[in-house]
Amino acid sequence: MKLSIIIPVYNEKGTILQILEKIMKLPLDKEILIVDDFSTDGTRDVLRNYPQDKNIRIIFHEENSGKGSAIRTALSYVTGEVVVIQDADLEYDPADFLNLLKPILEEKAKVVYGSRLLNFDNERSYFRYFMGGKILTLLTNLLYGSKITDEPTCYKMFKTEVIKSLNLNCKRFDFCPEVTAKIRKKGIEIMEVPIRYIPRKIKQGKKIRWKDGVEAIWTLLKYRFRD
Repeated sequence: MKLSIIIPVYNEKGTILQILEKIMKLPLDKEILIVDDFSTDGTRDVLRNYPQDKNIRIIFHEENSGKGSAIRTALSYVTGEVVVIQDADLEYDPADFLNLLKPILEEKAKVVYGSRLLNFDNERSYFRYFMGGKILTLLTNLLYGSKITDEPTCYKMFKTEVIKSLNLNCKRFDFCPEVTAKIRKKGIEIMEVPIRYIPRKIKQGKKIRWKDGVEAIWTLLKYRFRD
């Protein structure tokens, strides 16, 4: 199976090359789809100068539209049988793709999330982010009958046919709750595997804010009662 790795990028000049280096070392049949969401810190220049590779496609947005919009753009270019989302920072370790992919290859799951909470060695992020994630996960389980531990995790892996069937509308960080809600409304189970996680600080470029948490809660409530 070919793995399509979607990387939405916004102002990650300092880390984008490192994450690409990690991904390129993986012993997988893969394609990398990078969408620069109108970065203003020099990330676009870094990507324009990146050596051409047949397994990498770089798309440039002409205005800042948000993470969800970048993911939706990338989905139209996917050619692999499996899709995974990768942030352009260094909080997550692409080596975990191998464990995420295993249940799909064994036909035990169509959707696999990487859970930061199932790996007890992980450092926790800021208390407000940690509690926000717990609240979103609890609300997801209550509304959609799921039994997951980490709804807002970046590492979400899907069979391509599943994610392309969802008719996503997300623009910003509402990608995570929307995709989770629509998967569960289709009756698809979400399997979780432990992953590594190194949280970064706000001064290092962490972008999510409290307003994004409110939007995530609204998204979960909204899609519970409509398509």
